[in-house]
Amino acid sequence: MTKDKIIVALDVATKAKALNLVEQLHDQIRFFKIGLQLYTAQGSEIVREVLSTGAKVWLDLKLYDIPNTVARAVESVNGLGVHMLTIHLSGGSEMVRAATTARKNNLLLLGVTVLTSATEETLHEIGVPGRVDDHVVRLARLGVQAGIDGVVASPHEIKILRREFGYKIKIVVPGIRPNWSVAGDQKRVMTPREALQAGADYLVIGRPITSHPQPSQAVKTLLQELA
Repeated sequence: MTKDKIIVALDVATKAKALNLVEQLHDQIRFFKIGLQLYTAQGSEIVREVLSTGAKVWLDLKLYDIPNTVARAVESVNGLGVHMLTIHLSGGSEMVRAATTARKNNLLLLGVTVLTSATEETLHEIGVPGRVDDHVVRLARLGVQAGIDGVVASPHEIKILRREFGYKIKIVVPGIRPNWSVAGDQKRVMTPREALQAGADYLVIGRPITSHPQPSQAVKTLLQELA
């Protein structure tokens, strides 16, 4: 079902706000992302509380450190019961292999390629030449060879990733903006329908839903558009 492909980003500052959103949306959405803002404020407790509602959790920590540290962090996440966890593929193959070796309990490990707020100018600033999509594929190839389960990439790279890897990896896509929302700080965006048609497995949507005066109505409108 289309609604099973939507992950709502709980990018809020408090446990109360996060659980309120889960309560409002639990009849429509069963998959939520907990990222750095909420996890830093509330720790693993918020993960357990969201999981206790019966929802799935994507823990989006974007781990990026020396291989041993990343492996130990993945081991800590194994016991939480989350469905997915992110690491930065820019950490290199040794770091990625350390993470994939450490994962257990059917944890899906996703590799972040290039952030959706980044442009070619951003890459050039940090010494990466060429085009964004070339770098995305380069990092995705490194991740696949090291045993990653899927990648996080902007909607503009979905088709090129499908051509390169087929359906042997999951593609999780932030930078999703319905026609009735604003892009904000996201640069490489696409509508939900366009991203699904391009081959995305999951659509990550935050502010268009969580900042809406009636989040459940925003989800209803989104699902109607996709029906």
